[in-house]
Amino acid sequence: MPPSQDIDTVIDLEADSYLPDDEPLDDLPGEVEMSLFEHLEELRMRIFYALIAVIVAAIGCFLAVKPIVQLLEAPAKGVKFLQLAPGEYFFVSVQVAGYSGLLISSPFILYQIIQFVLPGLTRRERRFLAPIVLGSSVLFFAGLVFAYLLLIPAALNFFINYGAEVVDQLWSIDKYFKFVLLLLFSTALAFQIPVIQLLLGSLGIVSSQTMISGWRYVILAAVVLGAILTPSTDPLTQSLLAGAVLGLYFGGIGLVKLLGK
Repeated sequence: MPPSQDIDTVIDLEADSYLPDDEPLDDLPGEVEMSLFEHLEELRMRIFYALIAVIVAAIGCFLAVKPIVQLLEAPAKGVKFLQLAPGEYFFVSVQVAGYSGLLISSPFILYQIIQFVLPGLTRRERRFLAPIVLGSSVLFFAGLVFAYLLLIPAALNFFINYGAEVVDQLWSIDKYFKFVLLLLFSTALAFQIPVIQLLLGSLGIVSSQTMISGWRYVILAAVVLGAILTPSTDPLTQSLLAGAVLGLYFGGIGLVKLLGK
């Protein structure tokens, strides 16, 4: 074989070694060197875009806040809400619009977070990104639905029935919405437990066997978490949330075992 053909063969082999199929999973695809100030500038822009999205969504929700307020009042059947101070309903409307705007703009906020962290992820890590984002989003909204359909009605029914023959049900609208919004979002955050377990299992930090061996501590933690996250003090609401946390935890163990971890 002539020397020129040897050189061509070597060049072809080197070119084949850089094909996408042969790239290591621990490489950073499309890696671009950025200084610390460039990272901070990008972070500032991502936060700015997210804040604009929240503000726009909150303004839109404020303009249509009455249906949202009526939806959140629906679980409190037979209760009359009072405005105990001038402007109380206005500030409640602002609060409800802010939480609703944050909820509506959450996909855009999540997109900004992904765009910021994506350049620093390897090919292996990017494989887990889509399932984690999808699972986290589904569980967050499942937590909202669970709180709205089960936890809030259970807590309200307990308080209404407990004092039915003693006091009239006249509630402060401000305190009611603080109770409802706190319970909604704390439950949605508690529903992220399987996502955290999958992350820990995928990274090899904690195995499924280790998670199972600590079941006694998990039960205690679930009871404490149910008492902390529920703004009410009734045992039924706390038990429902604690049971949901335990179900999510053991379901997360099953997912980690499916990954072979």
